[in-house]
Amino acid sequence: MPLDALPASVGDTARLLAEQGYIADRALATTIHLALTMRRPLFLEGEPGTGKTEIAKVLAAGLGRRLVRLQCYDGMDLAASAYEWDHARQLMAIRLAEAAGQTDRDELARDIYTREFLAARPLLSAIDPDQPPAVLLIDELDRADEPFEAFLLELLADFQITVPEYGTVRAKVPPVVVLTSNRTREVHDAIRRRCLYQWVDYPDAARERAILAAKAPEVPAALSAQVVAFVQRLRGEDLFKLPGVAETIDWANALRALDETELTPGVVDETLGVLLKYQDDIAKLRGAEAARVLGEAGDGRAG
Repeated sequence: MPLDALPASVGDTARLLAEQGYIADRALATTIHLALTMRRPLFLEGEPGTGKTEIAKVLAAGLGRRLVRLQCYDGMDLAASAYEWDHARQLMAIRLAEAAGQTDRDELARDIYTREFLAARPLLSAIDPDQPPAVLLIDELDRADEPFEAFLLELLADFQITVPEYGTVRAKVPPVVVLTSNRTREVHDAIRRRCLYQWVDYPDAARERAILAAKAPEVPAALSAQVVAFVQRLRGEDLFKLPGVAETIDWANALRALDETELTPGVVDETLGVLLKYQDDIAKLRGAEAARVLGEAGDGRAG
């Protein structure tokens, strides 16, 4: 797809995602299509493991754009997220200018606050007019400090960043912006107002089977159906961390690697470390509980 081309319809958007192995429901495909068409940032919220981050990756691949990812964390600042001045090179430039006889301090200041000395971090890189168009992923925004959100407002509204000593850097082609949140805290309304919003939930059984067929096609259909039924039933349990779609795919691939053709209580017990990531959850489920969930999942599939 040409860099300036975008899907013409919701159906085209769904197909673009599907071609990259992402099976989206109609509501999600519609919101993504609107974000692309209206050139609005897309804010995706939901439980960990529901495929929010993957959307940015498949959009970058499907649209033929570079992926620029900012992984948020507590204490992140502008130097890590947007830009910083290369002070070592600036100091060297000052010394070379002084050695050459340049003494006008105002002129020196103008010379060192140029694009040459401005080190771009993910946010600035994504809107750099001298680079190809990008998909900007601001991942797990809820992990960043609230003051950081205020800095994002200019970027989300106008696809530009103002650097006080230099001026405004504005995107030639607006990036596709995807923000994700696991809702460990509430993101400010000012961010939400600038974005189109979509809650990304765990897929239903039919869509999860379709995802497995796309992501793990070598896994037999019967085994995939058992895996999906078990995971769907497991998400109704009181666990510290419910398994996401990525864990479903990993578990199906692990069972295939072990040459298993069907789920049994013993097989489930032996491979729970692929599906669950906390020892308390594994200990709670192992044994009789795993057999119970497996039996209920089988009853549900039969029904």
